[in-house]
Amino acid sequence: MTPPLEDGDMLAAIDLGSNSFHMIVARYTLGQVRIIDRLRETVRMAEGLDARGGLSPEVRQRALQCLSRFGQRIRDIPPQRVRALATNTVRKLAAPQAFLVPAETALGHAIEVISGREEARLIYLGVAHAQPPKPDQRRLVIDIGGGSTECIIGAGTRTLERESVQVGCIASTRRFFANGKLTKKRWREARVEVAAEFQQFASTYRALGWQEVVGASGTNKAIGEICAAMKLTKGAVTAEAMPLVRDRLLEAGHIDAIALPGLSDDRRPIIAGGILVLEAAFDVLGIERMQVSKAAMREGVLQDMLGRGGEDDPREASIEALIQRYGIDDAQATRVESTALRLFDQVARDWALDGDNLRMLAWAARVHELGLVIAHSQYHVHGAYVLEHSDIAGFSRQEQQFLAALVRCHRRKVPKSAFDALPERLLSAARRSAALLRLAVLLHRSHEAETIPQLDASAEGNHLRVRFSRRWLDSLPLLRADLDGEHQDIAALGITLDLGAD
Repeated sequence: MTPPLEDGDMLAAIDLGSNSFHMIVARYTLGQVRIIDRLRETVRMAEGLDARGGLSPEVRQRALQCLSRFGQRIRDIPPQRVRALATNTVRKLAAPQAFLVPAETALGHAIEVISGREEARLIYLGVAHAQPPKPDQRRLVIDIGGGSTECIIGAGTRTLERESVQVGCIASTRRFFANGKLTKKRWREARVEVAAEFQQFASTYRALGWQEVVGASGTNKAIGEICAAMKLTKGAVTAEAMPLVRDRLLEAGHIDAIALPGLSDDRRPIIAGGILVLEAAFDVLGIERMQVSKAAMREGVLQDMLGRGGEDDPREASIEALIQRYGIDDAQATRVESTALRLFDQVARDWALDGDNLRMLAWAARVHELGLVIAHSQYHVHGAYVLEHSDIAGFSRQEQQFLAALVRCHRRKVPKSAFDALPERLLSAARRSAALLRLAVLLHRSHEAETIPQLDASAEGNHLRVRFSRRWLDSLPLLRADLDGEHQDIAALGITLDLGAD
């Protein structure tokens, strides 16, 4: 298990954004994280993304060099205290592992890919801790990234609505102003298209309502600084200021000629898309005023790390929500979980399985019958699909793929492609955990509340040995028959099984 945080422990959060890569290094002190270092580099991953999901060599190299520098800064921080998350551009890669494998080598740590809605949750968490909202007050948070924009309504530190739309400062600049020309006609056309993205959820958001609006990340900060430099506000962004900023932008006629007050040279090539997205959001959502926060997803990742693996792990709440939503037989799930963890405890050391693997196995046991609500036939396939393709709060894409693989393989034949989505570093643990779950499910196939009197397991390499009580096993001829046929199916996991009775 991951040891609890102690005073003085160092943590690091890395955000592989579509525009910039950010890293925060912090020290855990008296139950809080105190930031001691920040690093930011403009990588512009989204610039290198083509329509087929490929990444240009120059942008790929730029990203790897940045991650190598980040890795040098955190080389002495233990892996369990570092969390690196990739967002929209990596989500869009046709072959993400082709980038992630060298990227993890450069950084020296694992990199997780998260969904847009998980990104939204972490953004809100970062803003909520940096600028605590007033009690009983709802807040709308907008984060315009390089490739996507996240909109969240929350109360306190809890999100109520989360959405991620495929418009960002780099993506929108490339899409609508690829030739660099800025015209009023093209702007009107582009705004209609971007506004359509926000209209998908605008009525839901406006019906729920909010008392204040906060903008996160660099684009909103840059637009706030432009408003201040133009003496339109003192740093906030208002509905009255947006048309004036837009008109001043369009006066340039070309992206290379943009000369907005307060705008850095670094952000000039992509600010048109950012202003376009924010203007559309203001119009569709009816926003009057937006203050700007310095916090963003990386601060949320740090706060999230405090709860992961403990009582406040957001993934626990998500699993419980799945159990309720899909009407899972809680008693059966508990029986399977108990037996799976009983096996885990006996082989964990020999199989190099850690606390993260234990949690994934426990969660997979709890939701392994999720697909029954869809159909009994092939329910393991249905359940795996739901787990892999849903937005599950707290889980990265790789974690959901791990969970889905265990559920997919808990019964019947193991398909050759079951683990294809997982990175190499997770394959061994996933296959071994799947073997333990298969046995636990098989032992409780009757769905009856019975105790397994003897369950002795040991492992060596890819060989798993399990011993039962002979008297108990002889009293269950159907189970004995099932166990006799399990050797061949479990071999597809790369594991040889030795079952016996004493």
